[in-house]
Amino acid sequence: MAVYVLATLDTKGVEARFVCDALRELGVAVVLVDTSCLGVPLAKADVPRERVLEAAGTTLAELQRRNDRGEAVNTAARGATALVAAAHARGEVDGVLGIGGGAGTTIGTAAMRALPIGVPKLMVSTLASGDVRAFVGSKDILMLNSIVDVSGVNRISRQVFTRAAQAMAGMARGSATAPSGAGAAGAPGAAGAASADKPLIAASMFGVTTPCVERARSVLEAAGYEVLVFHATGSGGQTLESLVRERVIAGVLDVTTTELADELVGGVLSAGPTRLTAAAELGVPQVVSVGALDMVNFWARETVPAKFAQRKFHVHNANVTLMRTTAEENAALGRELAQKVARSRGPARIVLPRRGVSAIDREGQSFDDPTARRALFDAIHAHAGQTRVEELDMHINDPAFADALANALLSLLAATAPKTTHR
Repeated sequence: MAVYVLATLDTKGVEARFVCDALRELGVAVVLVDTSCLGVPLAKADVPRERVLEAAGTTLAELQRRNDRGEAVNTAARGATALVAAAHARGEVDGVLGIGGGAGTTIGTAAMRALPIGVPKLMVSTLASGDVRAFVGSKDILMLNSIVDVSGVNRISRQVFTRAAQAMAGMARGSATAPSGAGAAGAPGAAGAASADKPLIAASMFGVTTPCVERARSVLEAAGYEVLVFHATGSGGQTLESLVRERVIAGVLDVTTTELADELVGGVLSAGPTRLTAAAELGVPQVVSVGALDMVNFWARETVPAKFAQRKFHVHNANVTLMRTTAEENAALGRELAQKVARSRGPARIVLPRRGVSAIDREGQSFDDPTARRALFDAIHAHAGQTRVEELDMHINDPAFADALANALLSLLAATAPKTTHR
């Protein structure tokens, strides 16, 4: 077992050697992987770039002949991903540490995203202080800002590289299991570690639907399930979908489907067009609602595109601005949601809160719009096919509505229990 260090050794050889030496001084075995293509390596690798490129189905000579840096980076990313994934499958990877700028970050994080959650992943990057969603994706990748460029070992980078090595050594040598006195996830004070043998429920939440999800979670946990709650910020929805596709989720309580609105209208928290598809395709029992479909998310008010100037806004805080969805947008969202759920190969139900879909969509609040809600609900009824749709005269954050959601999912799970295998 060893920590795999990924670096383009034609430009980051000195820095990679420093990190490897720091890890070895901490008693950690190291495998240095050269992910460069075009220049001359400045350090000797344990895994030379020829092997990386072979894993990508090409040769160093071919890439150097083409002399296309973009193609070289993408090819190295594919090769590093295949190589690290194969090493992990053989039980040889304690963790992965990458260093680099744009190219190194692209290559290193591609390999990290191929590994399961729980395997230590740390990327020292010049891009770590910006938008790193494309690099992190739905995996537990730790991004460490390099402060200065990854160019030489100086009084700043020396500290950053040393701390990176120490962090990786601690993660690689430590156990991912919670201490015996720790409470279960989301259950402070509960005796014993989080139980890995309980079937998992995936739930989606936003700040404006938190009371609903918290209440429903308590009902599901009391019934013997462990609930993983995902913040509906784009990456949260993507992670929920990916875990369902990895077949580790027994059921889905998709309370907060707001990411569909960002995808449709052009907000900043879209989870992409495949949101709300995994459970349907795999036949995982799911209960779906319309939490926060009253809003599209933008950053600070001045970042909102000029074409939306006449729309209704709610300034959530200095960094987040919410825009009310229109009746027309709600009709489109209702149609999309219903059609996706209607394709379910397993049991599914849609539950609608007539009195509002978020904390600010209720009587007296800034986004209260009965006409828009009606357009949303009518479209769902019209396009749900054989899927059961329940419309309750409640607000989404009413305790009774949360109970209805949780109990609906429990009933679907109970109906499929003899045919469901949890792991």
